[in-house]
Amino acid sequence: MKSPYPTWFFIPAGVFYLVLFLVPTIASFYFSLTRWTLFSVEFIGFDNFVRFFQEPQLVQGFINTFIYAFLTSGAKVVLGLLLGVFLSSQIIARGFLRSVVFFPVLVSVIGVGILFKVLMDPFDGPINEGLAAIGIDGPGWYTDPSLALVSVAIVDIWAGVGLATLIYIAGMVAIPQEYFEASKVDGASAWSTFRHITLPLLRPATVTVVLLSLIGGLRRFDLIWTMTGGGPGFSSDVLASVVYKQYQAGFFGLSTAGNVVLFVVVAAIIFPLSWWLNRKEDER
Repeated sequence: MKSPYPTWFFIPAGVFYLVLFLVPTIASFYFSLTRWTLFSVEFIGFDNFVRFFQEPQLVQGFINTFIYAFLTSGAKVVLGLLLGVFLSSQIIARGFLRSVVFFPVLVSVIGVGILFKVLMDPFDGPINEGLAAIGIDGPGWYTDPSLALVSVAIVDIWAGVGLATLIYIAGMVAIPQEYFEASKVDGASAWSTFRHITLPLLRPATVTVVLLSLIGGLRRFDLIWTMTGGGPGFSSDVLASVVYKQYQAGFFGLSTAGNVVLFVVVAAIIFPLSWWLNRKEDER
């Protein structure tokens, strides 16, 4: 189909894309093959990738990355759907309640991490003190190696479910009311209406939430680093935090190679998943 716009109309966006996206991406691939500092660059081929895959904490980082991404993504889809349906109904103070759910999305992730690190303090944090008041010994939320990653994931879900809810609310609003009225005339139950009308017609919103939350989960670093620093030990290390530790140690080429690996991992999961989900949508 012929574009309705002349060629010059696309030039500013093309320059923006070239300078801010294409050039940095190509530069990252190049620097991943070098040993570089601010003053020198030495081409060393694939040595950085060989060293990166020999990192002792890499396997744990991969496992934690996948656990974290799929746990947070799944929870955001389910909770976002339930909250979206609830906040689209005719309830009192609906606008206020929507604002409350969306508010954490507007807060800095670093601020959220610092706040919950205080709240979840295993010794004198308000959450454990509240549990102690009713006779329950609070766990070491981020000091217990078996619980640290899950604790950060819970905070991530709380902070991000507002965006998923907003997407589902937009999807709910787009469903023609005639479908619900016809369902009511036919005597369909609430569950039947949800299962056969709401859920299928919310599929585009679900695809969007799945892809966005999965990409965010696979790349998550800031919240994990703020709350646990990848610890205790390597128990909450993810791929992004492994890369950051190499930057801290001054291995810039090695960490750039890690970023390229992270990019490939995200792309290898998201592109096939997006194709499969959209193909299912086209077949409907």
